[in-house]
Amino acid sequence: MSADQRWLILSHGFNMDGRAASQTITDKMPYLLEAGIQPIVFSAITGIQDQRFPHRQFLAWGPSAFRFDFRHWFANQYGRGIAYKVITGAISICLSPLIALEKLFLGYSSQWSWAMPAFLHGLKFIRAGQIDLVYSTGGAWSAHLAALWLKKATGVKWLAEIHDPMVIRSSPEDIGTAIPKNRDARFRQYLEQQIIGYADEVWWFTEGALHFAKQRNPALNTAGHAHGFVVLPGAEPPGGLSATKPHVYSNKLNLSHSGSLASDRSLSIILTALDTLLKKYPEARNDIRIHAYGAALDSLSQEAIQKGSYQDILIAHGRLERDPQTGKSGRERVVEQMQEADVLILLHGNDEWCAEYIPSKFYEYLWTGRPIWGITHHNPQLDTMLNERGAYISQVGDDSGIAATLEKIWLDWKNQALIEPQWQPIGVDQAVVRILNHQK
Repeated sequence: MSADQRWLILSHGFNMDGRAASQTITDKMPYLLEAGIQPIVFSAITGIQDQRFPHRQFLAWGPSAFRFDFRHWFANQYGRGIAYKVITGAISICLSPLIALEKLFLGYSSQWSWAMPAFLHGLKFIRAGQIDLVYSTGGAWSAHLAALWLKKATGVKWLAEIHDPMVIRSSPEDIGTAIPKNRDARFRQYLEQQIIGYADEVWWFTEGALHFAKQRNPALNTAGHAHGFVVLPGAEPPGGLSATKPHVYSNKLNLSHSGSLASDRSLSIILTALDTLLKKYPEARNDIRIHAYGAALDSLSQEAIQKGSYQDILIAHGRLERDPQTGKSGRERVVEQMQEADVLILLHGNDEWCAEYIPSKFYEYLWTGRPIWGITHHNPQLDTMLNERGAYISQVGDDSGIAATLEKIWLDWKNQALIEPQWQPIGVDQAVVRILNHQK
């Protein structure tokens, strides 16, 4: 591979603070630049424009994507105060009829229409001889759609990076070949087939995701089709984070969760385990605090709080934004809080597709030097990585096992004997090396 290749990188959410789909590609950029790659990035207007290389930001053409993108752009420019609520609310009302028609006639996820401006502008660059390779990356599948159109129109070399599984399985027996009823799911199934048929290289983030992609697409890795492989995305230590910071036991056992919450990934399972612990050790109630960063509490967690009167135990801090006084990003502020915790909670979820997914927070957790409590589901690769690094591990659905783990964590904390994790973070450099090696 030439050291001065010009890459067109298609990433809808590029430079969106705190977004996993953003940091997966933005963390790679210093290493790509160091390797001599000359990038041109196309993204939506939702992130901060990068000044290190050409970065073009385009509005999506569909009404639902326009509403989503405008909200994030306005928040970046002017904050989320009263003006944000008034103006974005008015735009939502104006666009609602068009959004309804879009959903009625297409039924795709909101960001699909960003593929159109990305394709048209990319076509100009390629036909002008300014691009050697197109690299499309998620999470929004519109980047892959634009890359597919560019491949078909020009024959340009195409690399595709698949984030969360594009095809969602519903049971262990299901490999994702049945025709879904949902139109967006049907299109994602079609798009996966097109990626494998037209991309020059394609990779997934877990062994499970590649395994099921091969089952759905037997042609994968055969002549004339993309060569599929696994790349662990890793993470960079934001703010120069170091594990050398000593841990200090306080008068509270502070458990911390970072990231989104939902009915299938809920802190309610921790509160259920707490019910069991308090029946055996009532005094533990005064010791334990659970901190949630990055998202509002899900409905199941809220119900569990009310049921157990745990308002003083589960503390929701919400999304941390950039601090104008210190200049620290939301991501850096969250990581600081991670390192202050006694134990970090990693919720995997309870869906079948967890077998193909590793939460991106796992890679950031590894940089903190704090022990992780992983509550995992059908993912031997994740369990192995947790075990190798020293962690508390429970399985989704095993209520007694989760309760026993919480009890062990509490007793270890009381004895100041929490697990000391192995220092084995996974950086982004290894991901870039693996990708570049596949281009030789």
